[in-house]
Amino acid sequence: MPAVIHRRPLLAPLPETLLFLAMFVAADAVSLNIDVRRHALIIALTEIPIILSLYYLPPLTLLVIRAVARLIAQLRQGAPPVKLAFNVSNALAGIAVASLIVTYFGPLDRTPRTWLVLFVAALSTNLVTVVSVVGVISLIQGGASLRRMLRTATPGVLVGSINGAVGLLVLITIQRSPWAILLLAGLAGAGIVIYRAYAQSLRQHRSLSEIYDLTRAVSETQNDATLADVLLVRTRDLLAAEWATLWLPAQGRFPETLLSARVDDTALTDLSATPEALRRRAAESGETVAAGPKLGDEEQLRAALRETGTKDAIVVPLRSGGAVIGTLEVAERLGGSTTSFRVEDVQLLETVAIHASAAVENSRLVDRLRFDAHHDALTGLPNRRRMLNALEQAVKVRAPGEVVAVLQFDVSGLREVNESLGYAAGDELLAEVARRLREAAPAAALVARLGSDEFVVMLRAQGTDATVGLAGELRQALQEPMEIGALQLDVDSAVGIAVHPDHGADPGILLQRADVATHVAKSMSPPVQLFNLGLESRSSRRLGLAGDLRKALDNGDITVCFQPKVSFRNRRLIGVECLARWEGSAHGSVSPEDFVAVAEHTGQMGRLTEVVLREGLRRCREWSQAGRPLNVAVNLSPRTLTDPEFPDWVGGLLEEYSVSPEQLTLEMAESSVIAGTDRPLPILRRLNEMGVRLSVDDFGTGYSSLSYLRRLPVHEVKIDRAFIQGMATDPDDLAIVRAVVDLSRHFGLSVVAEGVESELTLSLLEEVGCDIGQGFLFSRPLSYDRLEAWFAAQTEPEPTPAGEVRRLRAVP
Repeated sequence: MPAVIHRRPLLAPLPETLLFLAMFVAADAVSLNIDVRRHALIIALTEIPIILSLYYLPPLTLLVIRAVARLIAQLRQGAPPVKLAFNVSNALAGIAVASLIVTYFGPLDRTPRTWLVLFVAALSTNLVTVVSVVGVISLIQGGASLRRMLRTATPGVLVGSINGAVGLLVLITIQRSPWAILLLAGLAGAGIVIYRAYAQSLRQHRSLSEIYDLTRAVSETQNDATLADVLLVRTRDLLAAEWATLWLPAQGRFPETLLSARVDDTALTDLSATPEALRRRAAESGETVAAGPKLGDEEQLRAALRETGTKDAIVVPLRSGGAVIGTLEVAERLGGSTTSFRVEDVQLLETVAIHASAAVENSRLVDRLRFDAHHDALTGLPNRRRMLNALEQAVKVRAPGEVVAVLQFDVSGLREVNESLGYAAGDELLAEVARRLREAAPAAALVARLGSDEFVVMLRAQGTDATVGLAGELRQALQEPMEIGALQLDVDSAVGIAVHPDHGADPGILLQRADVATHVAKSMSPPVQLFNLGLESRSSRRLGLAGDLRKALDNGDITVCFQPKVSFRNRRLIGVECLARWEGSAHGSVSPEDFVAVAEHTGQMGRLTEVVLREGLRRCREWSQAGRPLNVAVNLSPRTLTDPEFPDWVGGLLEEYSVSPEQLTLEMAESSVIAGTDRPLPILRRLNEMGVRLSVDDFGTGYSSLSYLRRLPVHEVKIDRAFIQGMATDPDDLAIVRAVVDLSRHFGLSVVAEGVESELTLSLLEEVGCDIGQGFLFSRPLSYDRLEAWFAAQTEPEPTPAGEVRRLRAVP
């Protein structure tokens, strides 16, 4: 039987033309995203209608249909004119090449030869697209290498080959029986259902993965200035939006913040595409507000979008507890007029907003902790820590003839006001003193509150005489009557003055000498006194201590006491802190503050540390040999952290006393390791590599730089006793302790509470999740003999795989 030759008229019938036009429009609108070994592969289905149309349609009709279909697709995507013209021309060129191949190798029939011609013709459209794209890239970016061309062409050729094979199967099936269209329609429907399920699973997987990456990135940057950049850029990319905006209203000392990440901008801007009406509604209602073609049809929201020329927007409130602290917004979904935000995008942004709320609140909390650690809660003035830090910087640079002056004001009559009018009146008096000092002091001066009734003004002045004159002027400003409630009070103050370089270069010494001068000024008229060496008493005592301390170290008069450290989780005694004591000297009982300061300034700190460390390690070995191992903690001075030989020395002592490094904890004052310098880091890293545990002592009294703390190889944070002892009565102290515990746990650090003195404090610490405590509630620092008696009376042995441990029978 002779083969049936497929002949074509010049133009196809209108119904057939419209049918193939619909097929091309559908193929251009549908693209399948398939992940192959973590590589995304985009599959277009245009080869299938191309094979069918090459077989059934005349070339002229096919060219017109392909041009119209591609034009419709580009207009739906909102393509710019240049891109539209390129894509339409590219499609026409591909169809023209395919038609030429079919015409040259025609006529078409139902033989395998026809299948090969159609397959090659359909694949040629794909090759034309690859060549044109590579050509454009070469024109813009320079010549493309062969390897790059192959890498660009391979996925397209592979996908085109698969689609061509499918198109041939469809053609053969239809040739076999027109009723096969029903079967193909059923298979296509099943394929659509399967692909939709796959696409939904893929979208969920990608969303979870991207949310995880976003959360991790935000958690790594939430305590520095890059938080907003990371949050907004990641959110913008995750939602495929042109704009991502973070808005935080003014709150306390925090000003209003509006930051946006836009696709075309390289940095954050203070502009936003979100209509103000949407933001205001979300902030007031506390509910998500979304508007767009696929997000509801409320007229008021649509009108707000039209006024700003915005296509769609989603605004999600950021919450802290029950309060709205801001909004996270996205606007203008990318992809032209045919793509808009959907309900799934709203849910996705709400998930991101939960993490963003926590990040913003933690960032503000850290900033608040840092501010509170350096400022007085009542007056808002810098506190002693901030003053010492500023004074340390001020004395480093000084112009010729210039002095750095410290003026200390002691307000008289505060006790009488508290006793007669109440503490609220006393607080009001102190706040007024702070306000007057700020207003009367020069603009460059730093005004701080050191204690209950002590204020300090630090500034640069042109000599001592100018400083004394300014002190008198500031005192006169405080003498003006103050209205406290319905009363007028006359307040006076005594002023002590110390200046650098005349009276020292150390910030602590300058403040101490200003304090000495203030006490003397109280008995003078007018009560203004410039420091001189004849006024110094305590400093003279310390000078006398220097020689005796050396003898005490030589004769073994420095003893070591031990304060127990208790685990809150199971009341186990886990270790002791070793504390130096100096009793029975010619000076009587010498406070650790005095002889430690003397040791620091006379170069004897190394010997003092050795005495404490040797005694601690010796007792640690004895306790281990007795079957009740305890860890020991020893305090270090700042200078020790810059001694490169210190780690080797510690390693030698551990070996000498046969003590495991994990049983030794070295405690460092916060100000010595978190001062913005990396000098201690090499020493700390070497100690950490040895296995010695490292602890930041008195946390909260220094710089409180948690972002810097994260870089330190430390294992433990000890919260300063001032916060612990105040947490039972002061909600602010409780909030600070809770925040420090949470943030320390975030960094994987143990938390120790100093100064535990009441059952209420103990229960609060257990509630916030603190790990370890020490304080008078458990025991005061005890000598070795008294500690042994305390062990017997207050603890009972408990066998464990690691040996016997001691558990408290009951908290005293």
